[in-house]
Amino acid sequence: MIILGIDPGLAIVGYSVIEYKGSTFIPLEYGAITTDSKALFPDRIKIIYTELLDIIDQYKPEDLAIEELFFNKNVKTAIKVGQARGVEILAAINKGLNIYEYTPLQIKQATVGYGRAEKHQVQEMVKVLLNLKEIPKPDDVADALAVAICHASSLKFKEEFRMK
Repeated sequence: MIILGIDPGLAIVGYSVIEYKGSTFIPLEYGAITTDSKALFPDRIKIIYTELLDIIDQYKPEDLAIEELFFNKNVKTAIKVGQARGVEILAAINKGLNIYEYTPLQIKQATVGYGRAEKHQVQEMVKVLLNLKEIPKPDDVADALAVAICHASSLKFKEEFRMK
């Protein structure tokens, strides 16, 4: 199974594409979609949408695993990131992917084995589980890989996490 993992954002969208075979994780592609903060909001979400469609067309994932947003002190920022997250989900829906969302707690539990793990612990486990030479940068990319790993680890329970 091929999984697209997303760490949602507006300035930086972390993405990952992994193949899950048996109990093995194979990283196919990972990186970040970035948008210029000086650009108009509609232009920024169009960039995200278009680039995600290209990634989906190239790798043909079956599932999208995306991190749920948590509370942000800046309401304006939270709304904009929420809108961008909606566009990220829309790109996947328009390409026929199944959509699953996971909380940061679930992602940490699946990658590290402890739901309150520190960010550096998650990053180190992503490196180990995917047999990478170094921790992917920026942090959003490592987070997207962790989301995909979480989904792969949760496949036997996947209907429980399917976005309603």
